[in-house]
Parts: sequence; C-alpha cells; structure tokens
Amino acid sequence: MQLCRAFVPVAYSFLFRTGACCMGHMALFVNGDGKLNTLFCATREATIKASSRVLQESKPSTPRTKKSISEKKTMSAEGNGGAMATNKQVILRDYVSGFPKESDFEITTTNFELRLPEGSNSVLVKNLYLSCDPYMRSRMGKPSAFALAQAFTLGKPILGFGVSTVIESGHPDYKQGDMLWGIVGWEEYSVVTPEMHFKIHDTDVPLSYYTGLLGMPGMTAYAGFHEVCSPKKGETVYVSAASGAVGQLVGQFAKMMGCYVVGSAGSTEKVDLLKNKFGFDDAFNYKDEGDLSAALKRCFPKGIDIYFENVGGKMLDAVLLNMNMHGRIAVCGMISQYNLEDQEGVHNLTSIIYKRIRIQGFVVFDFFDKYSKFLEFVIPCTKEEKIAYVEDVAEGLEKGPEALVGLFYGKNVGKQVVVVAREPRQHVVMLNDPREQYADAGSTIQPLAHYLQTNTYSKV
Repeated sequence: MQLCRAFVPVAYSFLFRTGACCMGHMALFVNGDGKLNTLFCATREATIKASSRVLQESKPSTPRTKKSISEKKTMSAEGNGGAMATNKQVILRDYVSGFPKESDFEITTTNFELRLPEGSNSVLVKNLYLSCDPYMRSRMGKPSAFALAQAFTLGKPILGFGVSTVIESGHPDYKQGDMLWGIVGWEEYSVVTPEMHFKIHDTDVPLSYYTGLLGMPGMTAYAGFHEVCSPKKGETVYVSAASGAVGQLVGQFAKMMGCYVVGSAGSTEKVDLLKNKFGFDDAFNYKDEGDLSAALKRCFPKGIDIYFENVGGKMLDAVLLNMNMHGRIAVCGMISQYNLEDQEGVHNLTSIIYKRIRIQGFVVFDFFDKYSKFLEFVIPCTKEEKIAYVEDVAEGLEKGPEALVGLFYGKNVGKQVVVVAREPRQHVVMLNDPREQYADAGSTIQPLAHYLQTNTYSKV
C-alpha cells in the first residue's frame, strides 16, 4: 500500500493549533527489472451506489452536482522565463459565523509561473487530491487570540492536507516526479516547504488514501481506539459519526478486537453502510430517535464500555447515562458544536463520578511515536482484506466549496476527498516486511515534531 512515511501523526495537531491542524485483491505486477511480484494492493472495482453518486473503494470519480460558486480571473505579469500556467484557487471570501455557506468561498484563477526562484530550497508541486476535514471549520472564523486554530487569510487560498506531485525541486531530497503528502493550498499549483512534506514511497493503492485510511484519519482512529480506550475482547463499543473518515475505521478496529460494536449516523444509507459494509453489529439513524438515551439502551442493554466521541452535545449527554462502571471515552471531535455561537452544555456529568468514567481528549500528535506500529498493523489488515474503506469524491477543484460545506451538513458518506487532478501513473512498489521498510518512521518525524511543538503550542 502507499503509505505516508512520517507526516500524518503530527499533522492533525498542527492543523488545530496553526491551521496547517480498501479492500484489496492479490495481483501480479512486473517490475522494471522484469521480475514478477505479488501485491495485495490491486483494489477492487466494486461500488456502492448512494443518492445519485457512486462511492468507490479504489477509483472514485463520480462528480457532484455543480452549484453556483462565483468565479473571477485575476491576471498577473509574465514571469522571468518560466512557463506560465493558470492556477485555479479556492479562497475564503468572508469570515464564517454559524454554518459555512458556499458563498463564503470564491473560485479565482491567476497566472502562475512554473518555476522556483533562484536558490530556493522549496518544492513546486501540482496538487492531485485535497482532504475535507472537520477541523477546517475552526479556521474559517475571524482571527482571535482565543481561537483554537489560526484563521484562514481572506483573499488567500485555504489550506489543508493534500497529495501532490513534484514539478520542480530546490531541495536535495526531492526530485521531479516524486509524490508528496502534506499541507498545501486549495489550488492547482503550490510552492511548499520540505519540512511539512514527506515522500510517498508506495503508490500501489489510490493516492487519495493518503487523505484518509493511510493518513491522519487512519492514525487518529488507531491511536484513539487502541491507545486511549485500551480495549479488551468482548467489550461493548459505541461510535458516533460512524460512517465518516475516522468512525468507519474505529468500528472495524473494534470488531478485530472481538468487541460488540454499534454506530450511529444521519441517514438510512449510512446506517446500511455501517452494518453491511463495515461489519458493525448494529447501527441506528440518530435523526429518527426521539430519545437518544433510549436508543442507546436498546442497542446496549448491558451498557457501554467504550465510547468514541465524534459528535458532542446531546449525544454525549445520552451516552453518559448508558456508560458502564470504569468506562472510557475517547474525545476525538464534537462536530455538532463547531457551528454554534453558543455551544450546548452537558448535564449528566455526575455519571462520571459514580461510574468512574475516564474521559480523555486527544490529538494525533500525542501518539506520533506509534506511527510505525500503526503501519505494521494496517498493512497486514488491508492485505488480508480485513479493512473496507469508502471515499466520497468531488471531482474538480470548483467542487471543493460544495464538498467542504457539505461535510458540516452530513452530506458526505465516507471520507470526503476533492480531486484536483488524477495522478499521471501508478508506481508499483513491492512491499516486503513493513517493519523493515517503516522502522524509521518515528525518527524521520522528529524534525517536524520539533517544529510543531515550537510553533503551535506557544499559547498553551
């Protein structure tokens, strides 16, 4: 599988603090030296039809219905000898209050010189895939000294995780044609700093997986469940927002542990996906439940041992009433609260005391030293077809605002990805023992970890 060597575990923390915060089949491929190698990474073509779009495990390509996003062209002067290209961008037009709207964003097109300045050690990249993540909402508001994340700059491209290919490099560790994973602008071309990017060494699954299964969501699910929750075989596990990029993986990790797993989602389509695709023991549509506590009691007559929290608010209140003694809650996110001016309070806090419940918030950066362990775990699981992964794909950068805004209305099914351009080709790399290939993941991440600690926690 293609695996980001070191960037993913710390990027989530960076984003929150500075705003930077598959089922496989066996296949045979011929290497350049003529040798025949067996790979597990040829992903199946099976699709899941879902409300006028197709969700795919490997090659998602169905576009969304286009909505009106204003577009304008801004022309720049000719460059100094470099080839010129148009560079489409998604910029933030207005700071967001409440739920974001597509009109808060704008599509612009500029002329862009495909050339690095003389002596630069930066990297010029063409962006291929962009990730839509809930944390991005925290960057859309007005700048504030008390804000969790640094605000986006009005009139500039918004930032997020992306997969890119190198056009020109001023850095000795990168060359033209390399594939990178890191923080980029929502635009067709970006100039990035090497410190915030890592090479993609294995491109034997869709590169978009670096925005999900093999990236920050995958590591978040792994760390939150295995490290924070300390699960045991036979325990009961509840996952909210279970069909999303993180939730779908938490549920599958829990099933591998021999746990009883229930998830909640916001549509019949998503509930069916949880039970029939991801193997949850049960699932329910929270929008159809007038009494969330009663719904949880129905699904967990003997109580909940582990809750993976992605929602917050009324859901957390209901869960507290149904937790078992010495239960554990991993607080990954609270998407129900992100767009509220006045966040909802939690009332059943006394349950924490007499039930001895442990509640722990976390960010991926806390567990960056576990990344090699994560790779050793996820590679065999994918190879043995123990993991299913679904992406919801918006085709074209102009679809980006619609896809990002839809995330906060629950319109996505699976990991939300925006395709800027398809990769020119798939590099096939033979994977041997993952412990050998990725044993240095922890050490290679040290410079980036130091950078993030220095630049992102100054307000704490």
